[in-house]
Amino acid sequence: MINPEIYDYTFDAYRKLIADFTENELIPAENEMVEAGAVPERLVKRMAEVGLFGISIPRRYGGLEWNMEQQVLLTLEFTRASCVYRSRFSTVIGLCSQAILDHGTEEQRSELLPKMAAGELVTAFALTEEAAGSDAAQLTTSAVAQAGSFLVNGHKRYITNACWADAYVVFARTDAAVPGAKGISALIVDSKAPGVSSKMPSRMNGHAEAPVGEIILEDVVVPEANVLGGEQGMGQGLTMALRGINHARLHVAATCVGQATRILEETVTHVNGREQFGAPLAELGAVQAVLGECFAEVEAARALVLEGARTFDEGTVPRHRIAAAKLFASEMAGRVADKCLQLLGGEGIVGDHPIPRMWRDVRALRIYEGSSPIHERNLAVAMIRQGKIDGRLPNTYRV
Repeated sequence: MINPEIYDYTFDAYRKLIADFTENELIPAENEMVEAGAVPERLVKRMAEVGLFGISIPRRYGGLEWNMEQQVLLTLEFTRASCVYRSRFSTVIGLCSQAILDHGTEEQRSELLPKMAAGELVTAFALTEEAAGSDAAQLTTSAVAQAGSFLVNGHKRYITNACWADAYVVFARTDAAVPGAKGISALIVDSKAPGVSSKMPSRMNGHAEAPVGEIILEDVVVPEANVLGGEQGMGQGLTMALRGINHARLHVAATCVGQATRILEETVTHVNGREQFGAPLAELGAVQAVLGECFAEVEAARALVLEGARTFDEGTVPRHRIAAAKLFASEMAGRVADKCLQLLGGEGIVGDHPIPRMWRDVRALRIYEGSSPIHERNLAVAMIRQGKIDGRLPNTYRV
């Protein structure tokens, strides 16, 4: 649970707490995490104690209720450490909590959100399937009505926290369930319910210590009361998904900036301490050019992410701006990681330096929450439809 004293913190005091937690506990434990192949449970508990599971959840439901700009600023702090840590609470603060907050019934919000904020109920967002990735509307998981419940069958994959979650927000097709329910609906499914199982991948390219997984649903009985939003939520699943996805997408963009910041800091330390040709690498013009270019890219992404967050706080979800931030920041992180890895020379491919690990980790961020080609296409379509560019594209960006 969250340390009660934290509720009295100003944002600046809380941000310092998270910065210190990152520097003194998360970063020093990275090698321990790699050796163990998982995030140490003591650190998951500490994340809950310092409130990281509750940063986006309103105080009336036990969270800390920081606004989006504040959440982004916090993300820039804690993602200086391995982004694997973030994955353990990311589905709680973004994808799941926001869908529940905006579309759940009051009973569902009161039951689920306080436990989520305390880190006592880890949730996973079960949308993606083999034939339904970028085109989520093609999912085939079904929820068929029976007496007072639904019978759910399907197979989800690439699900963050699939093997750690206590409950899943499962998106299923309810076309034949009840009158007026045609479409996709979201259901809260207990991960320990009969017929539910999960499976870890045999190998991960990055994020190895918190792998995405598969969820198998075989004749799972889900009570009617677990339909997100109740009767009004039937058939509204993709709208619910979009709310969580846009929130999470901006967090991923901020994660890219946090990771690139750390990579650049580690690189500066390396080039200051490594001598070649009788002088530190940092004195070579070619090295300075790379560092200068990387710094400019990081700062451009930081500004884009913060602007998206501020617009979000104005009351309208700026879908196009969030997409642009995620696209640019994730591609930027990949470029920065690659250039910095090159500056490490042999140390970039041999040994325990953090940059090679982070280089693998940030590659996935160009795929998570909408791949780069999807964002490029959808942003182009939005521009073409408007016919001009004024920095305020119509708010019609689709998943």
